Amino acid sequence: MVEDGRLRDELVSLSVTASEVVFDGAVWDVRRDTFELEGQTLVREVVDHPGAVAVLALDEDDRALLIRQYRHPVAAHEWEVPAGLLDVAGEDPLVGAQRELLEEADVTADEWWVLVDYFPSPGGMNEAIRVYLARGLHEVPEGERHARDGEEAHLEYRRVPLDEVAEAVLAGRVHNSTLIVAALAARVAREGGWVSLRPADSPWPEHPAHR
Repeated sequence: MVEDGRLRDELVSLSVTASEVVFDGAVWDVRRDTFELEGQTLVREVVDHPGAVAVLALDEDDRALLIRQYRHPVAAHEWEVPAGLLDVAGEDPLVGAQRELLEEADVTADEWWVLVDYFPSPGGMNEAIRVYLARGLHEVPEGERHARDGEEAHLEYRRVPLDEVAEAVLAGRVHNSTLIVAALAARVAREGGWVSLRPADSPWPEHPAHR
């Protein structure tokens, strides 16, 4: 909707008349909701997701810290930015993002801002993702680094100029949605002198837990 001349999504509370969990998964569940929408009774399955945070970490040369990780659902080694689920009860999203950058990339950062928020698949899940921009990067000493397992045990790392990442996005060479959103948002923000960046503790009402 347009409010005061500005484009804005509208958060609403519909009348849910019935809700049941139809799949209880290890990471997320699927629930079936019955609700009323403008006089109609509708039924939809929803992937109930804890949400996630991601970090576009830029060094002093505007190179983005990327990780290469195997993703089984798409059977691909994807280039991504550090990211992770908000699956620690009560954890502040910024703290979660700082934890993910430390655990996945062995890096800390001095400066944090909100770059962009988005819903990756609003037609089927309630996942909300917040992408932070981090600068003032510091490598964690070897002896203090996080022990990784599973897919994360085989991560590869690369620092890539932001313009090169954006070029790879537009050329169709990289496909991770969060990387795409982060890279293009950051390039637009940089062209505007970074004035669009929001404080790292900005409200996030779009996340289901914050409504």
